[in-house]
Amino acid sequence: MEQLAKLLLWQILLQQSSVYLYSVPADASNPDSVVVSVLNISATLGSQAVLPCKSYRMVWTQDRLNDRQRVVHWDLYSNYYGDNKMERLCDMYSAGDQRVYSSYNQGRIFMPQNAFRDGNFSLVIKDVAESDEGTYSCNLHHHYCHLYETVKIQLAITKTAEDAKQYWDGEKPVILALEGSTVTLPCVNHNHIWTERHSEEEQQVVHWDRQPPGVPHDRADRLIDLYASGERRSYGPLFIRQKMNITDTAFALGDFSLRISQLESADEGTYSCHLHHHYCGLHERRIYQVFVKEPVREKKVVNLTTHNIAPAIDPNVVRGHNVINVIIPESRVHFFQQLGYILATLLLFIVLLIIVVLVTRKRRQRGYEYNVKKYGEKDVNLKEFTVDTTDLTQYKSEDIRLDYKNNILKEKAEQARSFPAKNIDLDKDFRKEYCK
Repeated sequence: MEQLAKLLLWQILLQQSSVYLYSVPADASNPDSVVVSVLNISATLGSQAVLPCKSYRMVWTQDRLNDRQRVVHWDLYSNYYGDNKMERLCDMYSAGDQRVYSSYNQGRIFMPQNAFRDGNFSLVIKDVAESDEGTYSCNLHHHYCHLYETVKIQLAITKTAEDAKQYWDGEKPVILALEGSTVTLPCVNHNHIWTERHSEEEQQVVHWDRQPPGVPHDRADRLIDLYASGERRSYGPLFIRQKMNITDTAFALGDFSLRISQLESADEGTYSCHLHHHYCGLHERRIYQVFVKEPVREKKVVNLTTHNIAPAIDPNVVRGHNVINVIIPESRVHFFQQLGYILATLLLFIVLLIIVVLVTRKRRQRGYEYNVKKYGEKDVNLKEFTVDTTDLTQYKSEDIRLDYKNNILKEKAEQARSFPAKNIDLDKDFRKEYCK
């Protein structure tokens, strides 16, 4: 039994140590970034996933009142009159003068004029009296950064100077002051957000990162950068930029949630939302583990024991629309219509063929008409031409086969064939004349 108890004790200790040893790496761009949440988000394939990232401190509000978003005021909780009421003593804006609420305290209590330049918001009380006893609170409000800080001081009055002192009671400082003296209640904060004006939207930026499974944080892929000025930068391929987006009113509502549409298995991984407000000192990071699961399919159970009985309709099951396929038989009109298309095509082909044949014949006839028109206007008397037979004798015995280039060569060859060469014996005529 003791061994079992020891074993259980060791298991508890190991579980606690594993919890304490778990840590999330800080933001690489800002080591002071604080992880405020780690969430697991599971969504079905093809659906839309929303990664919530909201912060009211990141709401951008333009300063239209000359930097009146920083204010300090002093309050007093007093039991002097037995009612323990809170009384507002004075306040001061960063761009205005201080205001004292009671006419009794006019000129008697005040804060330094350069409080928002030096960070010294201490309250000075002249001629303190027993009615000034109580708990004082110095309240610093930064409406732009949504910061609220309070410093409490206990003031007590004594009539002997030896008893005047200051000490810490474990919760707040206590000042024991001499009646009629001047007391300074300290409230000092030199942080730059209380002593400097902000540069508005230049100081705010939000960006989303994604780590695929197995990729370390310092090698994460940047998805979106969003600035309070309205500038937006998207990274990665076009299809990723289209499916992952942030609303345009992010800085107006403080909602920087990332919406991923048409989830796929490749969208799994670790997503990080980084909120940076450099002026206000805000550096937060929210981590989301995204898992994509297959949609659950409904299984239909058929009861084979019942016959001719329709199953009961479950009102909790959402059914889709019923689709009925109707097959309409083809009619004779459709057959004749298709036949008409075929016959019209054949007829058009025959007409084109006839046109081509006629054009070809017409072009052939133009060659013969050209020869007739050229030589048909006057009769050619071949007797008027003297034929030089000496030039034609050598071509008599040969079969002339020429590739004629024009009609003149063709005509000369035809004339040579139609009129054979004559052999003239000049010696015979000479002998006749000599005998005479």
